[in-house]
Amino acid sequence: MSILIFNAGSSTLKFRVYRAPAAGPCELLAAGMVSAFGPSAGFRWSIGTDRGEERVAAPDHGSAARHVIDWLAAKRLEPVHATGHRVVHGGEEFVAPARLTDAALRAIEALNPLAPLHNPVALEVIRATAASMGARVPMVAVFDTAFHHDLPDYARAYALPADWTRPHRIRRYGFHGIAHRYLYERCVALAGGERARRVITLQLGNGCSVAAIRDGRSVDTSMGYTPLEGLVMSSRCGDVDPGVLVRLLEHGLRPDALDRGLNRESGLLALSGASSDMRELLRHEAEGHEGARLAIETFCYRARKYIGAYAAALGGLDAVVFGGGIGEHAPEIRARICSGMEWCGVAVDVDANRGAIGRETRISRPGGVGVYVVPVNEELLIAEDVKRMLNV
Repeated sequence: MSILIFNAGSSTLKFRVYRAPAAGPCELLAAGMVSAFGPSAGFRWSIGTDRGEERVAAPDHGSAARHVIDWLAAKRLEPVHATGHRVVHGGEEFVAPARLTDAALRAIEALNPLAPLHNPVALEVIRATAASMGARVPMVAVFDTAFHHDLPDYARAYALPADWTRPHRIRRYGFHGIAHRYLYERCVALAGGERARRVITLQLGNGCSVAAIRDGRSVDTSMGYTPLEGLVMSSRCGDVDPGVLVRLLEHGLRPDALDRGLNRESGLLALSGASSDMRELLRHEAEGHEGARLAIETFCYRARKYIGAYAAALGGLDAVVFGGGIGEHAPEIRARICSGMEWCGVAVDVDANRGAIGRETRISRPGGVGVYVVPVNEELLIAEDVKRMLNV
């Protein structure tokens, strides 16, 4: 059996194809990504050691998915027997992987306002896949919110009037659950279960979040009702005083402009006035750019503050795990986040940290809290979930 996995980001579509044997882990057959959607979108792919890069007509996520499916057929790989899809927001309805029926699609669509950058494009991909492959190929959705669905009531509740929260199901849901679950599971494998019971995972990319995990269960996480809450992100604001938003609305800012500003014009981009890309900001900072310095310092401070808070929430700390594009490839950011945290046992080894770029390894000094870098593989976790759900 082979499984095609689609992972729709706000502006990219990643895919992987796995062979799913009856016994043993899934095996990667092919991988790739479509980006910069338009008449000449970028398409990168790999099959074993064979790699390629080309330009294709893919104006949106749906057409990108159709191109991938046609490309796989032309490459004559094993026939696809099932597909798995990452969906960001599952609300209260979806707390585990789910077969995608018409009713399930309608329920996911109803959640679009809670994750406007992600749920709609995931649905585009799902519908394009269904149209291309037909009902003979089962589809399964795996939800980012599911890992956090049983947060303790005191961690998921907002202190707001019930006549606000109940009708709109307002609570803290949390996101990046697939990534946090992967980071935790790899940490346990690297450190050993008894040495990794209280773990803080940081998924740092365009979107950023932190999770506090005790014995495999998420007990708190930085994102909330939507993916806006928590850390400073590339173009999302993270934690902000709600009174600021009330004031902006009172002074005539339209809700759609507010939504756009919070999601696309805030974060590192707003603080620096230069870029939302951490790599560019580090270069700007080295050249003396004050905005870049402020953005990076704020980013690292917010992450460090959450680590301290979650160490308290967990009643101690066994490990910290970095993942995501920034977490995996920016040693300087990891070092700055962990700087001054020796008080709770977090101490990074300079040489180990410098050499840990995009590879799975420990970067902390001997003894104390283990600090790890783990390249996140959401698609593998989704494939394993699909395999289990279909009882392969």
